[in-house]
Formats: sequence, structure tokens, C-alpha cells
Amino acid sequence: MKRVSLTQYLVEQQREHGRIPAQLRLLIEVVARACKQIAIAVNKGALGDVLGSAEKENVQGEIQKKLDIISNEVLIEANEWGGHLAAMASEEMDSIHVVPNRYPQGEYLLLFDPLDGSSNIDVNVSIGTIFSVLRKVGHAPGVSEEDFLQPGKHQAAAGYCVYGPQTMLVLTLGNGVAMFTLDRETGSWVLTQSGVRIPADTREFSINMSNLRHWAPPMRRYIDECLAGTTGPRGKDFNMRWVASMVADVHRILSRGGVFLYPWDQREPDKPGKLRLMYEANPMAFIVEQAGGEATNGSQRILDIVPEKLHQRVSVILGSSNEVQRATRYHTENGAA
Repeated sequence: MKRVSLTQYLVEQQREHGRIPAQLRLLIEVVARACKQIAIAVNKGALGDVLGSAEKENVQGEIQKKLDIISNEVLIEANEWGGHLAAMASEEMDSIHVVPNRYPQGEYLLLFDPLDGSSNIDVNVSIGTIFSVLRKVGHAPGVSEEDFLQPGKHQAAAGYCVYGPQTMLVLTLGNGVAMFTLDRETGSWVLTQSGVRIPADTREFSINMSNLRHWAPPMRRYIDECLAGTTGPRGKDFNMRWVASMVADVHRILSRGGVFLYPWDQREPDKPGKLRLMYEANPMAFIVEQAGGEATNGSQRILDIVPEKLHQRVSVILGSSNEVQRATRYHTENGAA
């Protein structure tokens, strides 16, 4: 069987199918190359002195890990000089990073969570990088935060890299989902699965059960029914899986089905959720929809949400379509998001 590299895959998408312009192809290749560099740092762990806390807070008020900062710097340095980007935004930065004047500016905007699942770094559990690509709309000079405030349905591409037993890159250009595995011997990304599809039905859910007492009634109803098993209204047993890394949990859903839920809870009632719309929910929703799944915030499609600020948070229900529809229906019937 002929091995297809990421570069060949992208060139074919550009040349034969006309699906992506050259700038976008180069951008994805640069992001993929940066992810290889992050993967090396993750693999070294304590040997590279990258474990532990950096004893600094990010814009979210979270204590940063050393690898959070390293990954953020790798992505910025890899992408700012290539001429394909106008600006970048990161979960780890207060505001946007405009491409310096000494470099040519492109037409794309890159958003990323440089290292998702930071709580897993020091215990050697799968973590990942999530990225989203938007086009800069209009011809106004300069770049501002407002340029980034586009609904997720306008994404030109999205993907994530999972650093696990294998390092894998999952990508959508808006025409399905492809998976690439890093061949460590050659250093190349090799296409290992295309046309990824999420089953509509599942018996597996992913949620942090320790927060059950804080959820709104519709979410408690949905989970209680799953837990009731064959004797409950669902008439079937469910398994629960929770890695505390969105990349790892979503990757499992793409591989075998399931539903991922990160709902609103009453500890911070003024926040609609914990996950970030621009850096996590939008790219993952795009990927999941392209694989035949669905993604909502409990009341509307995530990709239809018009962001109001760069670090906006959101509730997330995504994965196998029948389960997403059921959980969403419970919320809308209750008038809660």
C-alpha cells in the first residue's frame, strides 16, 4: 500500500480538487511541523526539564505549566515569518499576536490552544494541541481582535495533534476528516485514515462526574438516564470515560463513537461554560460535524455562535448525533442552556 504524506495529501487537495489555496496549505504544513517540535518536548518529559509548573498565570487565571509556555512559543515562532498569516490568538495570551512588520502578512488568522489537558502533563497521560484557521475578512489595513470574532462555521480549516502512544494529527479542510500518524523514523506525517465517521448511536459518554451536584437539571436528567442502564428509560448500559484532556476524549469519539459533555455549572453561574469557544469548542465542533457528528451548547449549534470576545467560554455537547440531539432537547425543553 502506497504511503501518502501530509504534504502529498495537501498538494492533491490544492492541485487536483481545488479545495485549498497555496497559503492555507503552507500554513497547515507549518502548524504540523510545530506540532512535531512540541511532540519531541513532550516525549522528553523530565529529561528535557519541561515538567512542572512555570508558577505564572495565563489570561484565564490558570497556573501555567512549563510545556504550556514552550508550546505557545513554538507555535508563534514557527508561524509568524512565513507570509501566510496576518495574526494569531492563543488561549495562553491576553490579546492577539500580530505578525511583525518585518515579515510579509498573509490573509489567514490562526487560533490555538497550544497544549490541551495540562493537568495530564506530569502524569504521562495523553495531551494535545488544537488549532483553528479563519480568513481575515475585508480589506481594512491592520488586524484587530474584531477580525477574529467570526462564527465557527467560517473556519477554513481546523485540527488537533494528540501526543499519546502514537503522535497523531487530525485535520479537516471542510470536506471530511483525515488522520495522520507521525513516523518517528522518517519524521513525516503519514495518512492512516480518511473519511472518518462517528457512529450516530453510542453507549459511551465522557463527562467529569465529580461535578454532578453543580449541573443544571437537564444535564443531571441526561446523565441519570445513562447511569440507570438497562432498567432505566434508555434501556441500555452506558460506559463512562474521562481523560480530562479534550483532545484525548474527542479523539476516542472520532475513533469509536461517544458523546463529550462539559456543561454549565452553578459554581460560576455567570459563565456559560468552562471551555473556550474560539480555541477549543469551534475547532472540535468543526471536526466532529465533518465526521458526521453534532456539537451544541445545549441550545444552539456551536458553529453558529457569534463570538463577542476573544476568550469567550461556552458549554459543550458533542459527538454521536443521536446522543447530542437528546441532551440538547432536554436543555431546550427546560429553557436552559
